[in-house]
Amino acid sequence: MSTNAEEHSDKPITDSNQQRYRFAQIGEDVQIWPDAKIVFPERISIGDAVIIDDFAMLMGGEETRIGSFVHIAAFSSVMGGGRFVMDDFSGISCGVRIFTGNEDYTGGCLTNPTVPAPYRTASRSFVHIEKHAIIGANTVVLPGVRIGEGAAIGANSLVMSDCEPWSVYFGSPVRKLRSRRQDRIQQLETQLRGELYDPEGRYIPQRKRPRR
Repeated sequence: MSTNAEEHSDKPITDSNQQRYRFAQIGEDVQIWPDAKIVFPERISIGDAVIIDDFAMLMGGEETRIGSFVHIAAFSSVMGGGRFVMDDFSGISCGVRIFTGNEDYTGGCLTNPTVPAPYRTASRSFVHIEKHAIIGANTVVLPGVRIGEGAAIGANSLVMSDCEPWSVYFGSPVRKLRSRRQDRIQQLETQLRGELYDPEGRYIPQRKRPRR
């Protein structure tokens, strides 16, 4: 398995790195590193407490929704022009490739984006990464996949079909190895929300929290 934690340099992240993009929506405490590549930001909604590392590439498709407490690690990419959703507390590690669309490889048409219609027939689909799901380094996720809540995908895997909630997967293509503990994760989420959200359920940004 590959962890989702990545070390960062001391290079500061300023508001200007967010303001150069015109997102559909963006929350508080969002850190977008200067060398991240964002395409079609007007199609992308981002929650609170999100980190997008340098050298990550995120292309807004038909719909792109990123929840809160989400990490997109360096050298990962989301492409394809379809619908992409990452729910709260999910993460993708370095080098992950996520495709929300595809080409016709059966030989019925020409392929690649340089070819105009009707000579090329591209399909658009979706990828949905549910809450607390994590995807290990260098994994490939193909279109039409839902990765269930709390699922963990091992490094260098190929995901071609849905993954069950709170399960550990690995392989090319992936197969289920075992169940993943959920009680402790859900307990910690409850504690975090009690500390970092107000009684109305609104996120409290770092600048408004009492100093410790």
